[in-house]
Amino acid sequence: MVDHPPEHRYIPVAGLAGQTGAAAGLISCDICETLCCTHDEAATHCPSCGASLHLRHKDSLTKSLAYLVAATILYIPANLLPVMQTNTIFGTQDDTIMSGVLVLLHTGSWPLALLVFFASIVVPLLKLFSISLLLYTCWKKSTWNALQRTQLFRMVEAVGRWSMLDVYVVTVLVALVQFKSLAAIHPGGGALAFGAVVVLTMLSAQSFDSRLIWVAKTHE
Repeated sequence: MVDHPPEHRYIPVAGLAGQTGAAAGLISCDICETLCCTHDEAATHCPSCGASLHLRHKDSLTKSLAYLVAATILYIPANLLPVMQTNTIFGTQDDTIMSGVLVLLHTGSWPLALLVFFASIVVPLLKLFSISLLLYTCWKKSTWNALQRTQLFRMVEAVGRWSMLDVYVVTVLVALVQFKSLAAIHPGGGALAFGAVVVLTMLSAQSFDSRLIWVAKTHE
């Protein structure tokens, strides 16, 4: 059993309804989510994991917006450039994400085609829209559906890594087909751009301080 310091062991929460953690003298650790008391000026680190405590992340909206803009710009070449190039004795064929989905549909693999379409086109687009919505509403200090916006942010965080499906598929195909003598597959520029979009959207979500959603709500 871990024995925490007395000042962090019990934190009274009665009568704190409608207040932000900062106003109530409480702060949640970003790493382990331990609820800490900030009345003690020396309480700059989490008593459980030792991580630094921050009431608000400095320039959270600016950093998140910068990553989002970069991801939005790269989303265009990620869908227009080929994600893989196939060289056979019959010639060279370049495949984009959408052309790969169409090939899967024509070959009867519609479940896989739907999976690739949803994970590689729909999900990244929804993530870009969702983060844009969160940034705009926080910038405007909107009180609109704070709980639902928080749930939306948690969902964006959870599905982020699954958008790498196309990159995984290209990697596996490259590794397998190289053993064949009649064909060779090489990753294209679209795969690099797509991977960058996924990473940038994940960084944008990570840079966003979700506590900003509730700041305006508590000042109604």
